[in-house]
Amino acid sequence: MQGVIFKRQSFAGKLLEVWKEKEDEKMSKLVMIIDDSLIVRKIIETSLKREGIQSVSFADGVEALLALNERRCPVPDLIILDIGLPKMDGYEVARHLKTKQQFGNTVIVMLSRRDGVIDRLKGRIAGARDYITKPFRTQEVMSVVHSYLGVPAYS
Repeated sequence: MQGVIFKRQSFAGKLLEVWKEKEDEKMSKLVMIIDDSLIVRKIIETSLKREGIQSVSFADGVEALLALNERRCPVPDLIILDIGLPKMDGYEVARHLKTKQQFGNTVIVMLSRRDGVIDRLKGRIAGARDYITKPFRTQEVMSVVHSYLGVPAYS
């Protein structure tokens, strides 16, 4: 009888280990949000936190680039980048990041009210891999995040 209990505990322990590995994998991912809207930043931060994904956010591209260049912030796995930013627009931020070797594996996702083909093309040329239009649904943002980071969504 003790052997059966031991095997059950062992199986439960293994499940817990697998779950912990998945959690650690999620928490090891970092998403940077660059948007001048505090509300947009908070909505995305909250959604990411709920999914167990770390985030850091900035109100403008210059502030974000300074933090990255001064190593106050680790290199993110994914950046959600608004196009209409003060000081430096999202296209410029993306182009700047793509010239730096350390951001070669960082996925950039543009976020904008602009929905035209030209805007999407300009985003691709600047280095963005995806484009989300405002207003957005949080499920759409999380789906894009999960597709690029390779982390499964909570059920």
